[in-house]
Amino acid sequence: MSLDDLLRAIEETVEYIKRKTENFKPGIGIILGTGLGGLVKEIEVEHQLMYSNIPNFPISTLEFHSGKLIFGTLNGKKIVAMQGRLHYYEGYSMQQITFPVRVMKGLGIENLIVSNAAGSLNPEFKKGDLMIIEDHINLQPDNPLRGLIESSLGPRFPDMSQPYQRSIIAKALEIAKTVDIKCHKGVYVAVSGPNLETKAEYKYLRLIGADAVGMSTVPEVIVANHAALPVFAISVLTDEGFPEDLQPFNLEEILEAAAKAEPKMTEILTRLIAEL
Repeated sequence: MSLDDLLRAIEETVEYIKRKTENFKPGIGIILGTGLGGLVKEIEVEHQLMYSNIPNFPISTLEFHSGKLIFGTLNGKKIVAMQGRLHYYEGYSMQQITFPVRVMKGLGIENLIVSNAAGSLNPEFKKGDLMIIEDHINLQPDNPLRGLIESSLGPRFPDMSQPYQRSIIAKALEIAKTVDIKCHKGVYVAVSGPNLETKAEYKYLRLIGADAVGMSTVPEVIVANHAALPVFAISVLTDEGFPEDLQPFNLEEILEAAAKAEPKMTEILTRLIAEL
């Protein structure tokens, strides 16, 4: 998609959403990861739009992602939440995956919160724990900014020295301590998937400095940084990629682990949102 086409698509989608939501102005955008849609229960919902009805919006192909844009209030703050995110392995381009971030920015958000389910690589971080992402390594084969020149969307060469807002990380760690929830801080590595990693790959990912591995998040964070949006991201660790004792992958177990750990994540996020 050319820059002109992208700008046109963003404008058309933003206008459509404003019309459908009576000009709702969210201050915070939230992307909910695999098995982590429960935060929606805490939202006083004002409007809901199915992705399939929004012009230019890609549709999630995963049966455990519901594909809805939810507008409402959470702890007194106006938010827009993506229930159902998009992944590179579903066949989308990086620009399609990150299009919703551009649209949320166009609707007026000033902070972006991202959650995901990830596999632990750090032996100290156990299944069911939470990990706040303080930095990332991008091993995905494409970049959502490829082909974009300097424009109203952002600079050609965006800085990534602080992709995750340190001040928000500090607040979240403080909240976790207050409510007595175990919460690590670490480096997330993004791979393309959809296959899980081999023993040798888990070993390599740990060696290059990652604490957790997943198949999402980084494209959205790159685009948020490009658009000068502060980001906070948190992983629910749903499985363990420890090469010495690698168990065969089981999707049901992963979704179960996500569901179990989700209330802890929701607790931290609802309190954090009140402070943003």
